[in-house]
Amino acid sequence: MRGAMIYAPGDVRFESVDDAKILRPTDVVIRTAVSCVCGSDLWPYRGAEPIGDPHPMGHEYVGFVEEVGSGVTSVKPGQFVVGSFATPDNTCANCKNGFQSNCLHREFMSTCQAEYVRIPNAQGTLVATDEVPDEKFWPGLLAVSDVMGTGWWAADAAEVKPGSTAVVVGDGAVGLCGVIAAKEMGAERIIAMSRHEPRQKLALEFGATDIVTERGEEGVARIKELTGGIGADSVLECVGTAQAMQQALHSARPGGSVGFVGVPHEVVLDGQELFFSHVGLRGGPAPVRRYLPDLIDRVLTGRIDPGKVFDLTLPLSQVAEGYKAMDERRAIKTLLNP
Repeated sequence: MRGAMIYAPGDVRFESVDDAKILRPTDVVIRTAVSCVCGSDLWPYRGAEPIGDPHPMGHEYVGFVEEVGSGVTSVKPGQFVVGSFATPDNTCANCKNGFQSNCLHREFMSTCQAEYVRIPNAQGTLVATDEVPDEKFWPGLLAVSDVMGTGWWAADAAEVKPGSTAVVVGDGAVGLCGVIAAKEMGAERIIAMSRHEPRQKLALEFGATDIVTERGEEGVARIKELTGGIGADSVLECVGTAQAMQQALHSARPGGSVGFVGVPHEVVLDGQELFFSHVGLRGGPAPVRRYLPDLIDRVLTGRIDPGKVFDLTLPLSQVAEGYKAMDERRAIKTLLNP
């Protein structure tokens, strides 16, 4: 089969790779319906994370079950399935507590920009739709496998409540999905921090009430100005840089909460500052599996349409251009058709 491999910063290739196959009884092999490039894939692409030996890429997926391991009874060949970038067994103590992305047997997906994908822990990871959904829903369901699930976790971790004020730091796909989540959770005011007009328009379409273009302490000052000098009830940090984390923490009111879902890079917290701020902080890899049934239903009933974050569609064979377009901010998120 063929799939994406990364060799070095800026060097992604589409080439022959090892066939996806059942390795354990708990595995399933799916035929990819659609895949995509994630903002977090840009960290190694930009040289901000070590690459090491050439290796496959991609952790978002929806597709058709092709082959089922002997230990899997929850899905069968031919079904359309949605999964999570972190694969849980959904039975361990951490899973039962709702943190499937910290499953004791967790594996992270990393081979999904390919024609076929092996899914470990498939019994606890995959959710099958009742029937094969119309192709118009595939982008939204693909978003659910990561960016929508992660945006939802950001809002959940930030304790967004009906009538509250939420700030979203980051205008990538996760941040935009965080706007959707905050809207669905009942936030009355949603302030999206963005400097890019196409992303601003999409944020407003998704439910943002205000746009703040300033960054850093200027951005914090603008948030304080919009909130009567106090700060926001909830802040969703969807970037992962030191500046974004500081911006998020300083934008929250005393007693407010920050949900951080951007993979941290060079983020260092001041314990004294955090102690005296009375700001709550929670984050980490999103427990997407917890939210899958609900988010799938919201997509299929048309209540939300996170698939709109895909503003560039390419054949899988042009995956390298998908990375380049996102790196150059010519695209928010690239959808890949096998």
